[in-house]
Amino acid sequence: MPAAPFPAPLTLTSGARARDAWPLDPAVVHLNHGSFGAVPTEVVAHQDALRRRADLSPVEWFPRLAERVQAARERTAPFVGARAEDSAFVPNASAAASVVYNALQLSAGDEILVTDHGYGAVTMGAQRLARRFGASVRTVALPLLASDDEVVTRFADALTPRTRLIVVDQITSPTARVLPTRRIADIAAARGVRTLVDGAHAPGLITDAAAAAGGDWWFGNLHKWPCAPRGSALLVTTAPDRDELWPLIDSWAAQEPYPTRFDTQGTIDATTYLSTPAAIDFVENGFGWARAREAMTDMADAGAAAIALALGAYSDDDPATPSPAPVPSMRLIRLPLGLGATREEADALRMELLDETAVETAFTSFRGVGYFRLSVHLYTEASDIDAFVERCIPQILQRAGIRPAAPVVLP
Repeated sequence: MPAAPFPAPLTLTSGARARDAWPLDPAVVHLNHGSFGAVPTEVVAHQDALRRRADLSPVEWFPRLAERVQAARERTAPFVGARAEDSAFVPNASAAASVVYNALQLSAGDEILVTDHGYGAVTMGAQRLARRFGASVRTVALPLLASDDEVVTRFADALTPRTRLIVVDQITSPTARVLPTRRIADIAAARGVRTLVDGAHAPGLITDAAAAAGGDWWFGNLHKWPCAPRGSALLVTTAPDRDELWPLIDSWAAQEPYPTRFDTQGTIDATTYLSTPAAIDFVENGFGWARAREAMTDMADAGAAAIALALGAYSDDDPATPSPAPVPSMRLIRLPLGLGATREEADALRMELLDETAVETAFTSFRGVGYFRLSVHLYTEASDIDAFVERCIPQILQRAGIRPAAPVVLP
């Protein structure tokens, strides 16, 4: 991966520095937006005002809450290329998967296909579904650098007369790549197999993500790249049996059809949903979503190149890991052998480095190999990459038993 020039710090259309639009701790370096997101200050204020309104007059607030949620759905669904009448708010991607799993009926001997790039919680949900009916889960192994054609071929070859469901990521969490879900879903549908598309990372990174995904059901998190408050995601489906989908909480709207039965969930804090349009508008009005994706791509490319060069100076192999189907905001850099070899080890390394260096990171594991997953947003600047190189790489080298002869600096 050749070195790339670092983009200049981004500014809002108002001329303000982009970084200053987020209330992030300035004593911490934030290089892991993809895990939990980050909410802009004006969106925090918007949500706080809604919560205050609910607290001031709860009897006015809750009986009319379903109307407000519906209005937020109508504003949010077009952002992912969906219709409001096909979309339901849910707390997060895993909740959406649970809603779909709860509605499905399988038979003993049926089969669910997942991949070895899948998100663990969603895969575990598929395993629970299979156990309920005496079905099984089979993993389609996809090489890290597999082309889209190879991915589609592997799915086509994996289908059997017993296959009933495919669960596949639109953007993979551990390996940060786009998968050709529409092509997979089309092949599956021709064989009578249904497809659940995990688009947890897709809103904001893929234009009209739900429309692009294909499949019977799609879900995506809005607290990640759109920067909505945590606890906001969309489930989208046009499936003819969608009235079999039920919220995880039964409430007074239980007799309503999909999706309006999801608009009423008792006394949950629905301000996460109601604030989502403000978050989407914040990026659109402050930067423009097309420009935002370009800016994140430039920073991710430059940051990954710099980190790979700095780390590669102490390795015989190039740690850069170019993706055959990259996303705008995330890149992988391979760790020295033996580090982050399992998910548990990768997660532990994340927290150790946070405590020791005040840098928020994401480490992932794929087939026994550990990777640093660089994850940027509009507030990321060159100084953040400098901090990772100066603070984290020495710690990584030390854990790998490598002693640099001089302080680690950017090449």
